[in-house]
Amino acid sequence: QVQLVESGGGLVQAGGSLRLSCVASGRTCSSYSMGWFRQAPGKEREFVVGITWAGAGTNYADSVKGRFTISRDNAKNTMYLQMNSLKPEDTAVYYCAAASRPFSVISDDTGAFGTWGQGTQVTVSS
Repeated sequence: QVQLVESGGGLVQAGGSLRLSCVASGRTCSSYSMGWFRQAPGKEREFVVGITWAGAGTNYADSVKGRFTISRDNAKNTMYLQMNSLKPEDTAVYYCAAASRPFSVISDDTGAFGTWGQGTQVTVSS
């Protein structure tokens, strides 16, 4: 069983940057696509970005294209989310997730992900 732990969230002013990390333990996630989702108060959890198991492919939500960058280091069992030019509307709890099946394509559907972290709060002030 794999466990995912996010870190790096915090309070930042609009236009600032944060880097989130997601560390996997228990077993390797190197064969699994992974993703970042976020959930703002009163809203449903939404897809932010996903990355294939080897890191060769990515898929970004339109709202973060050009501002956020996903990456992963399978040797460290860690995934990252570099967030630049942050906006108040990026405020949410950010979750990392691993796909339920190995070697699957990137999905923006929460149902395709079987393992979730506990989340890390990102707050962007105006």
